[in-house]
Amino acid sequence: MTTDDSFDFVVIGAGSAGSVVAGRLSETNNGTVCVLEAGGHDRHLAIHVPAAVVYALGNPKLDWMFRTAPSEGTAGRSILQSRGKVLGGTGAINGHVYTRGDASDFDGWAAQGNPGWGYAEVLPYFKRCERRVGPGDDTYRGRSGPFTVTDIDAPEPLCEAFMEAAGTLGIPRNPDYNGATQDGIAYVQRSIHRGRRVSPARAYLFPAIRRGNTEVRTDAHVQRLVMEGRRVVGVAYRKGGQDHIVRARREVILSAGAVGSPHILQLSGIGNPERLRAAGLTPLHALPGVGDNLQDHYAARMVLRIRGAKTINERVRSLPLLVELARYALFRKGALALTPTLLYCFGKSDPALPRGDIQVSFTPASYPGGVWSGLDRFPGATMACWQQRPLSRGHVRALSPDPMQAPEIQPNYLAEETDRRAIVAAMRLARKIAGAAPFAQYVEAESWPGPTAASDAALLEHARKNGNTTYHLMGTCRMGPAEDPRNVVNHELRVHGIAGLRVADTSIIPDMPAANTNASALMIGERAADFALGRSALPPIDL
Repeated sequence: MTTDDSFDFVVIGAGSAGSVVAGRLSETNNGTVCVLEAGGHDRHLAIHVPAAVVYALGNPKLDWMFRTAPSEGTAGRSILQSRGKVLGGTGAINGHVYTRGDASDFDGWAAQGNPGWGYAEVLPYFKRCERRVGPGDDTYRGRSGPFTVTDIDAPEPLCEAFMEAAGTLGIPRNPDYNGATQDGIAYVQRSIHRGRRVSPARAYLFPAIRRGNTEVRTDAHVQRLVMEGRRVVGVAYRKGGQDHIVRARREVILSAGAVGSPHILQLSGIGNPERLRAAGLTPLHALPGVGDNLQDHYAARMVLRIRGAKTINERVRSLPLLVELARYALFRKGALALTPTLLYCFGKSDPALPRGDIQVSFTPASYPGGVWSGLDRFPGATMACWQQRPLSRGHVRALSPDPMQAPEIQPNYLAEETDRRAIVAAMRLARKIAGAAPFAQYVEAESWPGPTAASDAALLEHARKNGNTTYHLMGTCRMGPAEDPRNVVNHELRVHGIAGLRVADTSIIPDMPAANTNASALMIGERAADFALGRSALPPIDL
């Protein structure tokens, strides 16, 4: 094993949070940065053309293609759990949606012993990362950050009808669900600009490389953290069949994601001693919460057969596809510039609840089996239904000392009764909207699961047998005080009991926000960079 040169900072992972950390560290010109990324470069066309994301997921060149362990909640199925295998990580192959969550989500993080993580404190970091193009109150929205967030180019007729139908049920249009309130229904805000994906690597990491103080090593598979006593001093990795060590003069920032970060800690002997020994690993530091608290949104999708209106299914087939290709080539607009999901509707499973707890997304396209893949041959639309803050918890666990063997990923979907009731309520809300005017006139039939799934039990069975991940993994290196054995990092993201090491990605999230994870990952990266540089926190915003 050879020891490479040393850097001030070593960042493990070039995903959303890791790209932000590296980019911000490089801006100060206050040290050198080495980024280790197990995946490759991000040149593939499926990354940059928005609609081509359906060809990125499940592509072994771009996707680690992890699979979840079977569970009762999935009727014994193992589910593909895509994770990005390129610069930008999962932020390079996700569905482009930008959603922060409700203010109460972050206040809940702070209330669990994490000072500085309430909504008023994290909002300045959301704003710092964002370049919002479009309407919005500048109290909540950033206008000059590196990560561009835009609206859909033009209204979609079926989407307009769906929103009007929701309005008849008392669900208002929300001009900015990332603003003062999340409630209501709206077109998704997306990380697409001028018809191309806004990747965290392109927004943060590439500028860092151009500054000359940041080196990125792709195809660098981390084997373990290098420790001297209780201090991390470097990282052992394999590249091109050779083993290397890169040393960190100041600290290592672990940003390998909700699967990779706990796995690397476990491979390094940090975790639950009993489970480490069972996997053939030698415990070096007992931290029982490593890999626990795994959370994900689990969606049950419903497909509608549409009449009297064009859907994306017809627009990207045969001659119309040639038209869409021309529109995209000439103007970077049209169906190829769309996100896979176009509308988000935030609702309640029970009107008495103080805040929304379920979500229905809508898109005028449909896919066999409800999974982003080839489009159905008939005019179709999809409603995806999920609970925003599931109570079910799972784990990520190393299975052997071999770093190349994927860990066990067990989300335990629908393990809690509350989660089962909520997903059924979300499906019932979706049906109510689809059955309301003016959208109902476009529905020829619900083709999946169909009218035979009429009872709550039948809908739950559909969710179990056909539901799928929304790729929002988080929580496996939980943030919180050391007194709670579930916690892995403190409020400054330092690993409890270990010097020279922070974790910065969605694994640190204690409880799930009502949102996709990419926006939070960017915010966490922004905060981690300030912590690593010893900078004072941005002033909280008085709301």
